[in-house]
Amino acid sequence: MAKHQTVPALFPPPGYAHTAVVEAGERLAFLAGGVPLDRDGELVGPGDPVAQTRQVLANLATALASVGSSLDRVVASTVYVVADRPGPLSEVWAVVDASALHDGPHTSTLLGVSTLGYTGQLVEITVTAVVPEAPAVEG
Repeated sequence: MAKHQTVPALFPPPGYAHTAVVEAGERLAFLAGGVPLDRDGELVGPGDPVAQTRQVLANLATALASVGSSLDRVVASTVYVVADRPGPLSEVWAVVDASALHDGPHTSTLLGVSTLGYTGQLVEITVTAVVPEAPAVEG
């Protein structure tokens, strides 16, 4: 399992760890950026970074479950928000902070960017997660 640490000699981070160390032998999943599209490819929450963040987290949870992991096993994330001021970043971080993604706590970087890949997209999150070993099947 990953060991998370807040370094006492550094300023305490708001809801994330400074470091995450994964021992050799752990399986990791590296996910493509989670985007705010529904199953049909429609943008969820046009103009609403909070609604888009919820959809991104739901999509990430689905992708992680498909490889046997979950949001609470994320060791690192990068959160991209289309923003040129701190307000939208804080709104998005509040959703991330209240989600299972925050249960780690994991290392994270929050960035304001000028544009993302899909028209109307305001949020994207990339994650790396630990994938626990499948239990041995007795037979």
